[in-house]
Amino acid sequence: MKLNITKKIINSHLLEGSILPNEQITIKVNQTLWTDLTGVMGAQIMESLQPDKLSANPSIFYVDHNTLATSTETSDDHLYLRTVSQRYGAYFSKPGNGVCHFLHVQRFAKPGQVMLGADSHTPTSGALGMLAIGSGGLTVAKGMLGDGFKITTPKVLNIKLTGKLQPGVSAKDIALEIMRILSVKGGVGYILEYTGNGIETLSVPQRATITNMSIETGATAGIFPSDEVTRTFLKAQEREQDWIELLPDADAEYDKVIDINMGELEPLVAKPHMPDLVCKVKEVGKVKVGSVFIGSCTNASYSDIAKAAKILKGRKVHKEVDLTVAPGSKQVLEQLINEGVLVDLIASGARILECACGPCVGIGQAPPAKGVAVRTSNRNFPGRSGTIDASVYLVSPETAAATALTGEITDPRDIFNISELTDVVELKDYPVDDSMIIRPEDVSAPKSVEIIRGNNITKLPERGPLNDTIKATIALKLGDNITTDDIIPAGSAILKYIANIPKFAEYTFCYTDPTFVKRAKQLKNTVIVGGENYGQGSSREHAALLPMFLGVEVVIAKSFARIHKENLFNYGILPLIFKNKEDYEKIEMNDVLVIDDLYAQVDKGEVKMMLVNKNIDIEAVLVASDYDKQVLKSGGAVNYLKNKREYSVTKNI
Repeated sequence: MKLNITKKIINSHLLEGSILPNEQITIKVNQTLWTDLTGVMGAQIMESLQPDKLSANPSIFYVDHNTLATSTETSDDHLYLRTVSQRYGAYFSKPGNGVCHFLHVQRFAKPGQVMLGADSHTPTSGALGMLAIGSGGLTVAKGMLGDGFKITTPKVLNIKLTGKLQPGVSAKDIALEIMRILSVKGGVGYILEYTGNGIETLSVPQRATITNMSIETGATAGIFPSDEVTRTFLKAQEREQDWIELLPDADAEYDKVIDINMGELEPLVAKPHMPDLVCKVKEVGKVKVGSVFIGSCTNASYSDIAKAAKILKGRKVHKEVDLTVAPGSKQVLEQLINEGVLVDLIASGARILECACGPCVGIGQAPPAKGVAVRTSNRNFPGRSGTIDASVYLVSPETAAATALTGEITDPRDIFNISELTDVVELKDYPVDDSMIIRPEDVSAPKSVEIIRGNNITKLPERGPLNDTIKATIALKLGDNITTDDIIPAGSAILKYIANIPKFAEYTFCYTDPTFVKRAKQLKNTVIVGGENYGQGSSREHAALLPMFLGVEVVIAKSFARIHKENLFNYGILPLIFKNKEDYEKIEMNDVLVIDDLYAQVDKGEVKMMLVNKNIDIEAVLVASDYDKQVLKSGGAVNYLKNKREYSVTKNI
């Protein structure tokens, strides 16, 4: 068999199974990644199981989302993460050091390795030829502790990039073109593998933009070869020893192929409120804009910001536009200062933000009510910006800069001699300084480290084993493409409670249905009904944890996004798919659903239930591995891990 890059990495990391189609496999995990929003749960798992050693090395906790610490809740979370990291041998990246995905590409990602990250945009590290997969925190915890990562052998979609980008067209436009072709669910079940002679012209930061947005198609990951471009980047990062060549075999086999001629692309824009609503900038019309943000894990490299600065140089930001810029890492910020780029940005009227996620996740720079924002980030779901009724457009840094000058969405080629941007490239030497990372070797006596837990950090809730009979009420019926932001929104006012589950749960579906929490508490045992692609977007496992805490036992949908479905298993919620999609229309709010003999039905993978108030039978399918079924029956992954650990200890005795 002629192997592609994806299959080569999976094959070299197999712990169970084979790379044959539809096989249930387990692969070894080399590295794990956490953010401050997902890391508290991971730290609690470490505290609960008290591992002597972490199997995945490095395992890194990045404080990069809620960095401003506008309340004690946030600063307490940061202190907790640092002390747990020091106690159990994880790495800790301090606030201001950079955005996790961008920083990980710079300092830790390795070609040929496997990483799990408790954030959906973990595939960014695929820019270096790493198989990097976003997952729920409990799944990442299992990988960190040596349990491996269980997955069905993925299909591989080859995106063959040919030609060369024209001046004024960027890697973001490639990512948006892929979104236009595949939509937000066209990549489900696939890993996107990028090949073709055009990739030789793309730098690692450009590749990172593309792999970052692979997840927006529903794909499991995105990956580039590890070639001489990769080697040059790692050498500039003083990490050439981490390089290996990793290319697909000649005539490697793929499940599907898409050809994109980069030379034919124009500046593109994703319109509100989905990243696949893509059109040419020239076709979007005269859209007046109030704020522009350049940054996020998608577009915050030196060359991204330097190109925007060159367009802005000697000009002034439109008087009615608020322009903010957030470099992807402290390293990039130093480069911008050393090269004089920061002066040009400030002189134009741009505001410089901390090296953090910030506006991308609704933490700061929220648009006014019904405002219009242009951003270089990767998502524009309703409320993602921190303002539920704002309209957010996604563009490249060049288009963002042009828009900031004119006050309306503008093709950069219309106002600037775009050929002047061709000399803006990534530097050959980066200012390497890891002093804002606390490494395990920096801690002389880890077992004596006191773990400091603030009052806002509550115990991780658990549910008992799966009941053999479920009787529950339909508490919510939703449509297609419900995102994790719809389930539990972002924004600093809400996210400061992320470690306080009872308080955080009060915001569940707060924008979608403000009455849900009160109704769920009254009903106690409930069911949610969804349409296609339920749970797309962020890996935020609280979108499963909080419904579980509020008594949700079952989610029935037409289809699920991969990570959210995984999270539902991890928290003991039964994720069922309508066997007949027309049955979706038969279910209404407040119907009462009963499932009997559930253990046997779970084993079979086919579940029959009844709406007892209507005497209507509904059939559903449970698409689950044997492992998923074990986790579900245990009442979730925390129980499963504890039971497994207790069995292991007893067996050794």
